[in-house]
Amino acid sequence: MSSSNHNTFSLRSVLEKEKLNGSNFLEWYRNLRIVLRQEKRDYVLEKVLPEKYRSNALQSEKNAWDKHSNDVVDVTCLMLATMNSDLQKQYENVASPIEMITSLKAMFQEQARTERYQMVKSLVECKLPKDAPVSPHVIKMMSYIDNLGKLDCPISQELATDIILQSLPSSYDQFIMNYNMNSLT
Repeated sequence: MSSSNHNTFSLRSVLEKEKLNGSNFLEWYRNLRIVLRQEKRDYVLEKVLPEKYRSNALQSEKNAWDKHSNDVVDVTCLMLATMNSDLQKQYENVASPIEMITSLKAMFQEQARTERYQMVKSLVECKLPKDAPVSPHVIKMMSYIDNLGKLDCPISQELATDIILQSLPSSYDQFIMNYNMNSLT
């Protein structure tokens, strides 16, 4: 097995590990884009297959269309193979990855929005109780921040730090002031 085939297999295994089941659309879609980018096929998620070439087309045009057509079939099959059986049944007759992704986004967009809202709410409401240990609190907040990144809502390191510092009780005011004055980032 060549190294490029090995890399492709390794990345595809990410998609095969956890099939799209409805509750993991954003993560599945992000992994799909990563795999397709590595395989140099990510264009089929955005570029519609043009009408078939005419008989008098240049060989290069024929080759380009054939490659695009084959990539559409391969990506469609990869997408179907990495879905649970209910979604496979629903999408097995959809011939275009673009149509499939558009439909999946519409289906799961509200769910993702609700999940993002709940995660932001939990992050903003997270406050360290007085006399509680800081380390578990920061780890909990970092998990919220990481989850927001997975939901396509990343928070910068600087903003994450500010949110965590804001969550500390007033007994940490001196620490926060020293932190900000000394730019401890």
